[in-house]
Amino acid sequence: MVVVGLTGGICSGKSTVAAMFQRLGATVIDADQVAHELVEPGQPLFEAVASTFGGEAVGTDGRIDRRRLGAIVFADPEVRRRLEALLHPAIIEECERRIRQAEVSGTRVCLIDAALLIESGWYARCGAVILVEANEAARLDRLVKSRGLGQDEAMLRIRSQMAQQEKRQYAHYVIENEGSLEEIARQVKAVWEQLCTKASS
Repeated sequence: MVVVGLTGGICSGKSTVAAMFQRLGATVIDADQVAHELVEPGQPLFEAVASTFGGEAVGTDGRIDRRRLGAIVFADPEVRRRLEALLHPAIIEECERRIRQAEVSGTRVCLIDAALLIESGWYARCGAVILVEANEAARLDRLVKSRGLGQDEAMLRIRSQMAQQEKRQYAHYVIENEGSLEEIARQVKAVWEQLCTKASS
């Protein structure tokens, strides 16, 4: 089995690409979804986040309010690093458990969808890294429309992440999310075929 890291800037289209790989037969582990599960009430990380960031991080429903927490951490790089240091070890541990499950199930390609794959150093765990790219204007537009953020807040989130040019240094494959879904699917299929060859060797 080959473990592949899938990354890209916020609203670059990672989820779309991950879904395409899943349809082709990859097992996809979504690190953001794992994080969601680990901060649910009753989970150890819920208490850790609530006690670290106080009541403003908890919504009226008693769950972590990810939008409010995002506004806090994206406004202050030091606070964001504190949150990442709190979450990343547990997220990686759970993802590793799911990777082992995938291997036992006979999966040839296990894809880890993680926005901070490179920043966290987890890319070194992967046999290959795929970077999904989209231009800044498209990402800004998607972020404003899909998450209801103002232009300034959306741009703050984009600029808080590692630049695409820098991420390219770590990527074995780059998928350009600039055209139609058919064009993206064509790129995904080409990468998939190479990954399957890699998994078989």
